[in-house]
Amino acid sequence: MQPSTIEILVIGNEVLAGNVVDTNSHWLCGQLSARGARVRRITVLPDEPAAIGDGMLGALNRKPNLIITCGGLGPTADDFSVVAIAGALLLPLEENSTAYAMILDFYARLRAEGGVNTAEMLPVRAKMAQLPRGARPLANNVGASPGILLKHDRSTIVCLPGVPGEMKVIFANSLAPHLEMLSTPLSYAERTIRTDAWDESIMAPAVDGVAARHPQVYVKSRAQEYGGGMPDFVTLAARGREEQDVIRLLDAAEQDLRASLHALGIKTE
Repeated sequence: MQPSTIEILVIGNEVLAGNVVDTNSHWLCGQLSARGARVRRITVLPDEPAAIGDGMLGALNRKPNLIITCGGLGPTADDFSVVAIAGALLLPLEENSTAYAMILDFYARLRAEGGVNTAEMLPVRAKMAQLPRGARPLANNVGASPGILLKHDRSTIVCLPGVPGEMKVIFANSLAPHLEMLSTPLSYAERTIRTDAWDESIMAPAVDGVAARHPQVYVKSRAQEYGGGMPDFVTLAARGREEQDVIRLLDAAEQDLRASLHALGIKTE
C-alpha cells in the first residue's frame, strides 16, 4: 500500500523576507508523517495572486492526494490565497452561509469579552466568508478565519490560516476527521540510534549498506556540527499497514545497523 502524498504551500512575504520563521510546515510534517502520509514538497510563496495560483496549479499537476496551504486567509488587502486559488481553478467566489455564521459568532464572542468595539459584520470580515464554489468551511475555534476544504480532480485542497495556533486547532479538530476519509492511514514509526562517531563519512559504509538491504526502511545519518559536543546519529523510519509490520521492519534494520557500525569500530547507544 502506498502512503498518501502531500504538498504544502506556505504563503507569506514575511517568511520569504526572513521576518517570520515557518514553524507551520515543520509541525504539519510531523503530524502527517505520524499518520503514515508522505510530504513530497514544501513551497514558500509570496503574497502575490499570480505566484499563489501558479504554485497551486504546479502542485495539482503532480497529483498529490492532499495539498495544504498556510497563510493568506485573513481580512486584510494582502490576504490573497482564496481569490488566487479560486482564480487558478476557474471557480467563482461565493459567500458561504456557514462560514459567514462562524465569523459572525466569533466577533460576537469577542465583543462580549471586550476584545472589539463592534460585532457588526464589516466588509473586511465578510471577505473571509467568500469561498470558492464547492468549498466547505472548517471551524476555527480560536480565530476569525475558517479553514477551507475543497476537492479538485484527484486532489483535496485544504487552506489553513498562517497563525500557528489557529492552524493547529483547525487541523486537530476540524480537519482530522476528513484526513481519515482521504485514505487508509498507515502506521509509522521511527527510531534514533546514537553513536560515538564524530564524522559522518566514517559511518557512511554501514549506513549505505543497511539502506540497500532494507529498502522499506528510511535510513539517514545525521551529522552534527564539528566540535559541537554532540556525536552523529542515525534515524530509521518505516511505514506499514499494521503496527507490527513496522516494528518488524525497524527491528531488522536496527539489528543490521548496530552490527554494521560495530564492525567499523563505532559504538552505539
